[in-house]
Amino acid sequence: MEFRYRKACLADAGGIAAVHVESWQSTYRGIVSDRYLDSLSVEEKKVKWEGILSEDHHTLVCTTKGGLVVGFASVGRERSGEYEGELYAIYLLREYQGRGIGRELFSRSISSLKALGFQDMFIWVLRENSSKTFYYSYQTEMVKEEPIIIGDEEHVEEGLLLTF
Repeated sequence: MEFRYRKACLADAGGIAAVHVESWQSTYRGIVSDRYLDSLSVEEKKVKWEGILSEDHHTLVCTTKGGLVVGFASVGRERSGEYEGELYAIYLLREYQGRGIGRELFSRSISSLKALGFQDMFIWVLRENSSKTFYYSYQTEMVKEEPIIIGDEEHVEEGLLLTF
């Protein structure tokens, strides 16, 4: 199957929202409460993504030849100011995982941050997320851990740093 990568546009908000919700529900099932995951709304995420995509942004999408959004990544300035760049989100539909899409989106995200003059990328990942091994394959370093509340449950996020 042929995939296309490009900067996201406002019309992609719905597709990104669907990937965002479906990915959370498949990736975090058994980690985050079912009640929380089942409450996620594509329509609410679409509104959020419309706001993001209406501003200056660095969000990339991967689409099928027919235009279906199957994955996305979003990067920018690290929010706390402690580091330079940050990977805000990278998600793929489960049925498209294992095809190199995540690696391509990650690589293009690094390129986007380098183009902004950044020399590092900070990444938050839930400790229980088995997909975090993806980030470790890039020789990231765990630099911090912090509690996070998702729904009404406390989890731990690991803060990873990739220097380039």
